[in-house]
Amino acid sequence: MGLETEYGCLVAEGERIHLAVSRLRDWLFDNGRYGLIDVHHRDWDEPPGNGGFFFNGGRAYEDMGHLEMCTPECTSALEVVHYDRANDLMLDQALRELELTETVSIIRNNIDHYTGATFGCHENFSMLRHAELTDESVFSLLTFLTLRGLYTGAGRVGGLEVQRSQSRSEEGNAILRHFKGFQITQRADYVENDFFRWVQGNRAIINTRDEPLADPATYRRLHLLHGDTNVLPSATFLKLGTTSLVLDLLETDRLPKAQLFDPVSTLKQMSYQTEGPWDVILQEGIHANAVDVLDQCHEAARAAFAGRNTETDQVLALWKLVNDGLRDESTALVGVLDWASKRFLLDAFCEQEGITLQDPWIESQDLEYHQVLADRSLGMPMAAAGPWLAEPEDLQRYLMAPPKDTRAAARSAVMKRIRRLKDEYIIDWDSVRWDDQMADLSDPYAVTAKVQPAPAEEDFKGLEE
Repeated sequence: MGLETEYGCLVAEGERIHLAVSRLRDWLFDNGRYGLIDVHHRDWDEPPGNGGFFFNGGRAYEDMGHLEMCTPECTSALEVVHYDRANDLMLDQALRELELTETVSIIRNNIDHYTGATFGCHENFSMLRHAELTDESVFSLLTFLTLRGLYTGAGRVGGLEVQRSQSRSEEGNAILRHFKGFQITQRADYVENDFFRWVQGNRAIINTRDEPLADPATYRRLHLLHGDTNVLPSATFLKLGTTSLVLDLLETDRLPKAQLFDPVSTLKQMSYQTEGPWDVILQEGIHANAVDVLDQCHEAARAAFAGRNTETDQVLALWKLVNDGLRDESTALVGVLDWASKRFLLDAFCEQEGITLQDPWIESQDLEYHQVLADRSLGMPMAAAGPWLAEPEDLQRYLMAPPKDTRAAARSAVMKRIRRLKDEYIIDWDSVRWDDQMADLSDPYAVTAKVQPAPAEEDFKGLEE
């Protein structure tokens, strides 16, 4: 599993966003500081120098004006959390060394309050190709991915709310109005489909693009883009950990069977309801409590996997704590879930200053919650203690060292071997080419690279045709 995080960027007057993003990216790869910059075209929109791979196995690049940073492939949700925070640490260092802390802010969120634009946090899970995907199992997975918005939401002020007219003359007409209150998820307003292939426009809860970046006969990749970018490590850990366990249930045909009548509408309605219970409609018009449905997933995972390893038990324990907190509307979720923590913070701020959530000041406070700079973030100081929370000094090894049990280790070793080359390498997730050699990384669990002669250029042309 792994994350791709697109960072928002705010600049003071006199700075240009695209130049600031480029400077930060270039600093990461300057003289091989954290990795090797691309020296070849990766795609029509990724020219040489647009990005590169880190020695820790991750990647950074500029994507449509945003700086996007990826964790390496990990077998542990806990490791993904630490590598994700290590990316923040790199940016913290870059902002300080480039003396940009007063003029450039890097924000871990998903919306631009001014333009209404959105940018994402994409999750990737490698699944076994032979696992049977039936209508029943896929729609049950869709139900979990929709309802887990109660875990993954980063919270936001404002948004766009669609309401149905109550008057007979306008019956059935949709009214779009600007919402000035608080909602649970930042991405809900922008999700339009249950399933869709593309990631821009027509965003879906389940992205159907089949791009495993590994041996396609053995693996498929579940690519999710409807979740928020989390600040609190516990929320990221819960997002990845619960989803991984649910996929284990699906692969072993033990996922509870529950299907929502309208997942997209459910995601949006839940986002605008910040107090439980969250009533949802299942197939056949049956009403259910969203937390009860999530409890069924937790109980199935506990029955199947409890005691399997330490991390599984940590996920199960946090999962139960959060389900209980959602049901009881407990303040125990402050410091654990981002949306609950942000709402607590903003409510306290409004009370102290004698203002409401409609005050423009609140949008600024909303963004400050997501600041990457450690001494400016309003979110990180609230983080609950747990195995997911590492101090900056403990994160240092994640800046350069890859996971020991995935192909990221093999990629890192090859990169260090070829770093002396200036323009004779091509690095990708599933292979590295240099001179006339190639390291095959199609097995995501191969910690050493299988080096072989690189295919001739005409062979690649044949594949493209």
